[in-house]
Amino acid sequence: MVAGLSEHRISELLIPTSMTAEGASEFAAAEAIHFAAEAEVYGTTELGYSPEETLPEYHDQENQPTRMFAVHVDGVLAARGRYEREPGDDASTGWLNVDVAPGFRKQGIGTELADWLEDLAVADGLTKVIVYVASAASDGDQLPSPTGFGSLPADNTEVKFLVHRGYRLEQVVRASRLPLPTDVAARLVEATATTPDYALHFWIDHTPARWLEDMAVLRTTMSTEEPDAGLDSPEDVWTVKRIVDTEARLDGSPRTVLVAAVEHTASGQLIGFTALSVPAEIDRPVSQEDTLVLPEHRGHRLGMLLKVANLDFLQRTRPGHPSVITFNAEENRHMLNVNEAVGFVAIGYEGAWRRDL
Repeated sequence: MVAGLSEHRISELLIPTSMTAEGASEFAAAEAIHFAAEAEVYGTTELGYSPEETLPEYHDQENQPTRMFAVHVDGVLAARGRYEREPGDDASTGWLNVDVAPGFRKQGIGTELADWLEDLAVADGLTKVIVYVASAASDGDQLPSPTGFGSLPADNTEVKFLVHRGYRLEQVVRASRLPLPTDVAARLVEATATTPDYALHFWIDHTPARWLEDMAVLRTTMSTEEPDAGLDSPEDVWTVKRIVDTEARLDGSPRTVLVAAVEHTASGQLIGFTALSVPAEIDRPVSQEDTLVLPEHRGHRLGMLLKVANLDFLQRTRPGHPSVITFNAEENRHMLNVNEAVGFVAIGYEGAWRRDL
């Protein structure tokens, strides 16, 4: 029982082993609260995932320990809280998320659940927590990002809530949409012609054995090279085993992952990659996932090559989807230039917030 809220109850939700197992319906309802809240801010359901699609990531407790909590009011699911922390006994960082269903807002439920998650982070010995939350555009005073790129409406409810709790805005992230189909043929020919020292490779879902070690390096590097502002996110170490295990786990998801990777032919090593996550339903958008080129190989337009090559791969192998959705830090001007040149248009923004415990 939560002190002061006699009709409220916070409980930990069971992460089901599958969507037909015990706890599946409650898990699905909790995930629905989160994606409905995002759709409310962005004005579109295009960013939503089904519980069948999100469940596999909750099963990787070794690399991203994650728990789910819920607030019930008179037996009704009113709010959902997600708690993820860095793995290991010396973990310092956690990632929190709180969503309250529309009919239960302004009753102190969000505050109670945020208190609960932050207390859990303290009990786990964490020294900081990070929150990503979407913010609808609004006129009036703006809270600028300390990076110098982007801002959020200062009077938005979520902005005032986080500021009041001692969080500081570290970064603004842009959500962008590319309508499909799109003609990338000319850009692909141009990008290929200007990168003669590199070769493209493609695969679906499972990394070929010859590239596993290279991909482990690339995915680890992604965690440290992605613009991070003052979040100080920890390195996320990938191994060959983790890649194999993750891809096997994702076999349980209805989504398909399309990967384009680029090899430096002189060394025979992969030095960049990009991935698209494709839903089974043809009327739903594709998600643009990580894109990375190793620092020592930048400046050769390989980011453009990877992006248009994988879009071409998508349209040849999984045609018919309405759009691609992607997220980029506002200070990541190089990648935004690539996306804008391809045709991505901003549809909304979210803030990346940090609180030191």
